[in-house]
Amino acid sequence: MPSSPASTGLPALDAVVQGLRPGDNVVWQVESVEDYAPLVAPFVARALAEGRRLVYFRFARHAQLVPDAAGAQVHRLSPALGFESFTASIHRVIEAQGKGAYYVFDCLSGLAADWYSDLMLGNFFMVTCPYLYELETVTYFALLRDGHSHEAVDAIRSTTQLLVDVFRHQAALHVHPLKVQGRHSPTMYLPHRWEGDALRPLTESAVVAEALADATERRHDPFSRIDVWERRFLQARAVADDVVAGRRSWEDGQEAFRTLLRMMLTRDERFTELAARYLDLDDLFAIRRRMVGTGLVGGKAAGMLVARAVLERTEPGWKRRLEPHDSWFVGSDVFYTYLVRNGLWRARRGQRSRGAFLEGAAEAQERILAGTFPDFAVRQFVLMLESYGQSPIIVRSSSLLEDGFGNAFTGKYESVFCPNQGSPEERLEALLAAVKAVYASAMSEEALHYRERRGLLDRDEQMAILVQRVSGGVHGKYFYPQCAGVALSYNPYVWSHLIDPQAGVLRLVFGMGTRAVDRSDDDYTRVVALNAPKLRPETSLDEVTEYAQRRVDVIDLEANRFAAERIDAVVRGSPDLPVDLFAVQRREGGGWVLTFEKLLWATSFVAEMRAMLAILRDAYRYPVDVEFTANQLAGGELRVNLVQCRPLQVKEGGMLPPAPQVRADSVLLASRGPVVGQGTHAPVDRLVFVDPDAYSTLSTQDRYEVARVVGRAARLPTPAEGGRILLLGPGRWGTTTPALGVPVSFAEIHRVAALGEIIGMGNVIPDVSLGSHFFNELVEADMLYLALYPGYPGHALEAERLRALPNRLPELLPDDARLAGVVRVLDFPAAPGGPRLQLYASCVTQEVLGYLADEPAGAPGPPPPPRPA
Repeated sequence: MPSSPASTGLPALDAVVQGLRPGDNVVWQVESVEDYAPLVAPFVARALAEGRRLVYFRFARHAQLVPDAAGAQVHRLSPALGFESFTASIHRVIEAQGKGAYYVFDCLSGLAADWYSDLMLGNFFMVTCPYLYELETVTYFALLRDGHSHEAVDAIRSTTQLLVDVFRHQAALHVHPLKVQGRHSPTMYLPHRWEGDALRPLTESAVVAEALADATERRHDPFSRIDVWERRFLQARAVADDVVAGRRSWEDGQEAFRTLLRMMLTRDERFTELAARYLDLDDLFAIRRRMVGTGLVGGKAAGMLVARAVLERTEPGWKRRLEPHDSWFVGSDVFYTYLVRNGLWRARRGQRSRGAFLEGAAEAQERILAGTFPDFAVRQFVLMLESYGQSPIIVRSSSLLEDGFGNAFTGKYESVFCPNQGSPEERLEALLAAVKAVYASAMSEEALHYRERRGLLDRDEQMAILVQRVSGGVHGKYFYPQCAGVALSYNPYVWSHLIDPQAGVLRLVFGMGTRAVDRSDDDYTRVVALNAPKLRPETSLDEVTEYAQRRVDVIDLEANRFAAERIDAVVRGSPDLPVDLFAVQRREGGGWVLTFEKLLWATSFVAEMRAMLAILRDAYRYPVDVEFTANQLAGGELRVNLVQCRPLQVKEGGMLPPAPQVRADSVLLASRGPVVGQGTHAPVDRLVFVDPDAYSTLSTQDRYEVARVVGRAARLPTPAEGGRILLLGPGRWGTTTPALGVPVSFAEIHRVAALGEIIGMGNVIPDVSLGSHFFNELVEADMLYLALYPGYPGHALEAERLRALPNRLPELLPDDARLAGVVRVLDFPAAPGGPRLQLYASCVTQEVLGYLADEPAGAPGPPPPPRPA
């Protein structure tokens, strides 16, 4: 390690700033990169001559500052990686170098241009400079003077150890120290003129004034201190005006449009192509007028905006039939700024490691909830709330990766209803708390596990936020939409040969749509096949009544809270509600049953939803998944609100040959639906069977323990590497109520190939959860879902034969042996040379057959996807 003091390589400059010290970050404010290069060259030469470790980060478009042959380590990086990935790459190099290294960075102004944000430039410096300081490095940065917002420059000024202005006057280079931490001299903060090898301080007032006035006159226009983001919008507006006036070409307007599209809507090529077909510059300007901060609006917001544009551009009548979205957008840059300003970046950085991504996550969530927003964000939040008045709003996650082609993130991040009642101060406090809750959910264990399973830990995942006025109306003390739900353009739940899967399906509820997307343990939704809306999965009037929705999610305006109320209470409290559109009274007049019959056959609702899905599917060139609300206005007009649209992650089941003809004594299980997922005819290597009869006798505490045992069993390696696991158990998997099923988490069972629910506990019917978060978990994991109703025609479960097979649980998990009578781990073949368990499942014919056979299945399905341990 060299013992000589750190140096700029220029003795005269060392004298001005009293030398460099370990930990110094030096920021040179320059008019052009050409004025940075003469400062870099002697610093590099001196460092290499003294045998110091020198690292050069090359990422900008300007000329290379440190030649490859100079002897420094050169790391080439692309800002296009995104802020988080780019920063993480830089920090990995710094960490590997350890203490005492020297660094040269390209001009930082290029980062703001690539990230379309001065805010993110300031954030990058605030998380990088302290790290370098801790490691006692000496580092050179450059920044174009007057090219960035005051906020970005202030962030850099407050963080760095040395800030030095560099300018030319009368062809001579001048340096003007603005900040030199821990050092002082009578002339240090004066401009210094470079004369040969010397730097002469300008001490005469007339000379100083003349030099600074000359530099000031050459500075950029008054808009130069506007954030890069705002500058791009001003430029785009000027281009748009010139195109209309005929001064610029249409191609110039398209170039400006594509720039803004990449800045604020999406950087995904597939979604960019879709958005470019249906949006224009005016659409992007309208989004900007309703933004807090800068950055991308995120996947959920982008999907909603583009879907609405698709409908209105394809068929202009939709502009009248759709309820205006009335949304605001919190840009993704605000999230990273919040983390940086509240000292949370290290926790965020640690979550990119597969081995330690959960370490510190809980503490980070607590600190997010206790953090504070920068003043500029609070001012803009106030403007947002003023625009909404006291209308209820919902604060929804809209992360960069959310709702895209391939990653839905359904249910991983928070959405928070704000009743928005009370004084302006109370409403602002509630809004800020809701935004923090969404931010904290980005560091939840469930979200991080999801990212880890899908290989997304090292991807930029900024959290933007979509704020929407809640659709609906005031009914007494309640606020709610009359109906809401999820609509899929492809129906994977075909319970009758009369159903056309391509016509789509609805999962319909009365009141807030939360009951359609969050799997409710003790309630049901109405599933509507759009080509046959009168068909129901239930087979009798008693079943229709038993499995109808009972509770309604509403906003209680008097209590200023989100609430779940019984349907009869909501009807009594809603004298203006056209209740007969959604419900019928029981024969004995003892209350209301939500059937939606009149809505489905006496209004245009079904036709409009089917048309909507077809238009969106054709535009996306892919099946779609839509969240919606619908309300009948006072004059009888039905108005639909498209709340969310994303690519449907379901895989259409391929055609399988007819079910095999097998001997009755070889059948272990059979079903006539529901079957959801990709059809298969393949062997099952392991069956994890939770015995319904034994489970029903357990205490609540033991039922939770069964769930943990099932999770451990599902993670065990199978006899054949990568073998298929079938999970069979009573009631609802993933329930939060042990009386209704096995309360496993999805993370515990994500390696399972197929999941079966046995309906044998009381009168519980499985909710197929189409469009719900649970359903999307199954689909994204490529997991087949099936239900068994022992005793129903076409259904069978040979429980006694399963109980007689060898149970490997005591051998594989000896600590859990006491529950071997409840949880059975059954491997096939059970003995060498014995029969294999074959699973035939068709989502097209809604048939399932699990049978023992000596030979492999004749028409195997696709191999199981790799399932990480």
